[in-house]
Amino acid sequence: MLKIDAPFYATVANAADEAKRLAADGFDGVYTLEGSSDPFFPLLLASEHAPQLDISTGIAVAFPRNPSHLAYQSWDLHKFSKGKFLLGLGSQIKTHIENRFGCEFSRPAARMREHILATKAFFDCWQDGTRLNFQGEFTRHTLMTPMFNPGANPYGKPPILLGALGPKMTEVAGEVADGIIMHPFNNQAFIEQHALPAVRKGLAKAGRDESGFIMSLGAMIATGETEEAMQAAKASIKGLLGFYASTPAYIPPMDAIGYADLQPEANRLTKEGKWDQLSALIDDTFFEAFCIYDEPQNIAARVAAKYGALPDRLSLYTPYATPEGFWKPIIQQIKGAV
Repeated sequence: MLKIDAPFYATVANAADEAKRLAADGFDGVYTLEGSSDPFFPLLLASEHAPQLDISTGIAVAFPRNPSHLAYQSWDLHKFSKGKFLLGLGSQIKTHIENRFGCEFSRPAARMREHILATKAFFDCWQDGTRLNFQGEFTRHTLMTPMFNPGANPYGKPPILLGALGPKMTEVAGEVADGIIMHPFNNQAFIEQHALPAVRKGLAKAGRDESGFIMSLGAMIATGETEEAMQAAKASIKGLLGFYASTPAYIPPMDAIGYADLQPEANRLTKEGKWDQLSALIDDTFFEAFCIYDEPQNIAARVAAKYGALPDRLSLYTPYATPEGFWKPIIQQIKGAV
């Protein structure tokens, strides 16, 4: 059955109340973003105060973190949440990895593949008693003494999902991850013609099929109770679309609908500091390809038409305020429609 996740825009200070609110709204899970706060800490409080929720990082940036750190954090959260934690990883872009995190950025797909396999090597060691002996090109882990071994997890190994957009990274998700987090900057043409073939190529490479592989799709939705609220939601998402359009890494979904030429223009505006002009570049065709925009009672049918039965999890991307209880009927309708 489809599970629907909410963005968890929470800090440690308000995580408990926010988790309770989202659980009351009918969401099945929450996912944190690696933004201006740590993506792991709020999930601990979410699990304590709304234990019915699945919790996940969506995503945590992988490369600045050692696989051993990711493994210990995941093990603890999976045990504390009674098996409801999903580790979502992503690569970020070169500028941030090198200049914000101070880490090396090279061959990201190969590096991510090894990062996931190394993290899983810790899981195998602790859960199955396998000797820790991971020797890769980028990282090496060969020592695990009893003092540092947390032992088997009664809820099994945490699943690892990979946030991917480009063909190489998407193939890595199919090959070594337990699922994919498909960025909300997506459209039907991109999913069908590029993302799914790359996932399936990775699965085939590893001799796996799609059963058990978690498809977590991000969905941008703009809606509201009034025309004014709908316009505010639309403006919020148009600004985000303009930001994504300025970044070279996001060209593939744009190219799938014939808008690749928009990227240099958007990028020029960012370099000139004209961030407030980005949304003006987003015309209705572009907006409607990337975002579901409609009145609340029509959202479920629009989600079903766009994504069908493909997702196992649907992550709503709604960066605007809504009243308490607003999403509850919409969530129920979506589940009844797909």
